[in-house]
Amino acid sequence: MATPGPMPTPTDPSASEATERILQEIGSVGRSLEAMDQKITDLTIASSSIRADIAGFKDTADAMDQRLTTVEDQMATLPDQEIELQSLRAKVTDLEDRSRRDNIRLIGIPERKEGSDTKAFLQSPDLFGIEFSPPLEFQRAHRIGPPHKATSDKPRPIIACFLRHDQARQVLSAAKTQGPASLDGHEIRVAADFSRLKNEK
Repeated sequence: MATPGPMPTPTDPSASEATERILQEIGSVGRSLEAMDQKITDLTIASSSIRADIAGFKDTADAMDQRLTTVEDQMATLPDQEIELQSLRAKVTDLEDRSRRDNIRLIGIPERKEGSDTKAFLQSPDLFGIEFSPPLEFQRAHRIGPPHKATSDKPRPIIACFLRHDQARQVLSAAKTQGPASLDGHEIRVAADFSRLKNEK
């Protein structure tokens, strides 16, 4: 008579449930690990970007520091440059005044009183109240600036450049001695033609 085999062990419901829970928790842990791995990847990318930004900021800071050093060096030379600029300005002003030494300004002569020939008008002995010998000679003479509006009653000055420097000095000396001249009831003043900087002084 054959010996009967082992009897099958009935399945334990509690063990099956435990196994299922373990498998679920293992799956949950796996998903959590995947999520953490993604976050680590994202953090790694962000960290690389931050490092790149920091490197860019460092380059910018180095460039700004270099520029600041250059500006400081330039500022250190400003006093010397200012002295040199003042010296050059004084030389230019002197040269400009020398180039104008043969000029005079006539202020107060009514507009269009000189007619079409300003030089001939200025050669009149009646204008300065004195007759010059030889007669006054001019290289050029004209009004300064554009014509005024019709409503303006302020005439533009006339600037005259003498052919000879001594005549310009004679006219200025006569104007200083005799005071302002008069033309048709208008006071005429004579002044040297200096540069703007000298006039301001």
